[in-house]
Amino acid sequence: MPKVSMEELEKTALEMIRNSGSTGILQSDLWRRLGLDSREGSRLVLRLAKKGLIRREQVVVNGRRTYRLRYTRPPSLELKLKVDIEDVLDIPCFTCPFLGQCGPGNFNDPRTCPILQAWLERKARELLGDDGKA
Repeated sequence: MPKVSMEELEKTALEMIRNSGSTGILQSDLWRRLGLDSREGSRLVLRLAKKGLIRREQVVVNGRRTYRLRYTRPPSLELKLKVDIEDVLDIPCFTCPFLGQCGPGNFNDPRTCPILQAWLERKARELLGDDGKA
């Protein structure tokens, strides 16, 4: 059998985990289907978990501890937004006279800034297609 690259193996494993749906797949079943021993399989699973692509949940099956693997959509795929340079230049912070003194816990705090809050609300309405008119 030809040697498979680690990248191809990860893609295949991730596809199997994703195809297992909400029930997930047992770690040992994944290894078996991929033809890996427990050492190789553990390393593969840990790499996928470290990348945030899967979630490992400890379970007991037939009296033995193992892991159920579930697909986790990477955050970068959750929501793709088109960002134009004009949108970035429009951020009020870039022209704020208090930018140098702004920060969490300071008098000027981005978490409580009414100008930034109004801008974020306007952008959210634009993105959601809600012009605020009822």
